[in-house]
Amino acid sequence: MMMSELDLWIVGVYALALFGLAQWVSREQVGHHKNSNDYFLAGNSLPWWAIGASLIAANISAEQIIGMSGSGYAVGLAIASYEWMAAITLILVGKYLLPVFLHAKIYTMPQFLEQRFDHRVRMVMGTFWLGVYVFVNLTAILWLGALAINTMTGLDIVHGMLLLGLFAIAYSLYGGLKAVAFTDIIQVVLLVAGGLLIVYMTLNIVSDNGGVLEGFRLISERAPEKFDMILAKDNPHYMSLPGLSVLVGGMWVMNLSYWGFNQYIIQRALAAKNVQEAQKGIVFAAFLKLLMPVIVVLPGIAMFVINSELSSPDQAYPSAMALLPDGIKGVVFAALIAAIVSSLASMVNSISTIFTMDIYPSLVKNSRAEPIVVGRVAAFVAMALALITAKPLLGNFDQAFQYIQEFTGFFTPGIVVIFLLGIFYKKTSADGALAAAIGSAVFSLAGKLLFPALPFIDRVGIVFLLCAGLALWVSHYKPQAADSGRAVELGDIDMRTSASFNAATLAVVLILCALYITWW
Repeated sequence: MMMSELDLWIVGVYALALFGLAQWVSREQVGHHKNSNDYFLAGNSLPWWAIGASLIAANISAEQIIGMSGSGYAVGLAIASYEWMAAITLILVGKYLLPVFLHAKIYTMPQFLEQRFDHRVRMVMGTFWLGVYVFVNLTAILWLGALAINTMTGLDIVHGMLLLGLFAIAYSLYGGLKAVAFTDIIQVVLLVAGGLLIVYMTLNIVSDNGGVLEGFRLISERAPEKFDMILAKDNPHYMSLPGLSVLVGGMWVMNLSYWGFNQYIIQRALAAKNVQEAQKGIVFAAFLKLLMPVIVVLPGIAMFVINSELSSPDQAYPSAMALLPDGIKGVVFAALIAAIVSSLASMVNSISTIFTMDIYPSLVKNSRAEPIVVGRVAAFVAMALALITAKPLLGNFDQAFQYIQEFTGFFTPGIVVIFLLGIFYKKTSADGALAAAIGSAVFSLAGKLLFPALPFIDRVGIVFLLCAGLALWVSHYKPQAADSGRAVELGDIDMRTSASFNAATLAVVLILCALYITWW
């Protein structure tokens, strides 16, 4: 799909505007010297709209846009459960987890684990997250982003990765989280606008210029099987979305790990002015998550009705873009680029934060290096490592997706156990936490080898229960007196929420109920 000169101009203007805005928001007042809090937590100055927009911008990237549109093409609306269940997860994180983390005044998730357990847990989990972020997440965003650009423009994948990586570093390296978060509002506006444009165009094509509503009616009529939210066991895609498990099973574990205990995501909320502002941002993000399936899943279903014989489901979104007229195609392509570079910048910032605040002080005692300098070097090195290793680690899109799911899914249950028991059960020990971390990998591998027919989501739920039992057993079998003084005192933390937060929660729940009842 060749881009017109107008399309390229639109993408170029977007890139210049983003870079200029990032430098403008990163500037410092005369006489003020940027410190660690400024660089890694934006000086605790983020307003709710920046937090909410940045959460979504960090979350949505090439694998979500291309992959979920492809899943919409192949599976249908059921794949939207990943987005819609995330909305209610965000609400729970805002009410029960954020107040704990903000009360602890932390920079990173590993830092919280040292406060609650001990230095061993901090270093083990900090090292693990660094490895995952650099060699799984960052490489995946680069590779899949460049692959998407290659599909749409023909640009060589290696050159595409270099352009994406260098641009993400260029606009975010100086300003840190502040540059990323305040520019993410542009990214999200562009993402939503581009997504809605492609929805409008594809539905209008289905209806032969009869309008969006008529187009939606027609795809519902011509492909009714694509509007089943809960898949039956005889559905060919049941292994990916095993029936009611998407509502009551392992998907909760995956969502809590991603939205509640993931530095890459939670760092935006840690940078809030206060708890109330963070909770407003969480609510904003929850409503945006409700909208995401319209933007990324619906075009895939529409493309199935337009052309059910694509060579691959993942060609759905690029094929939909090819139908767009010049100019609009440039806006949608810019939206895709926005999603990719925002996720890259967010990931690199989180890597630099964990390395600088958690790993570096243990490696170099009494260092005189400024934390900001260490963070910038770490960010640059992480991006270089990801660029070098992306191609060897990831073969093609299918392998990349499987690589991400399988690797992170092995550890997700243990992470959730460590944090939930660490926060809500005072007797959980450091040895219990480490046992859960090790057990998560062992139980997951055993489940994959011994029960290959068990759906991935169900395996995650079962491993979570096994890890919780193991952590509790180790904590009681080998209690550590030192841990008692580290327990989270929930009585000291105000978890009350505002009337507006409660009203928003009710609205999210009612919308979700309506969606699932309508397309059960």
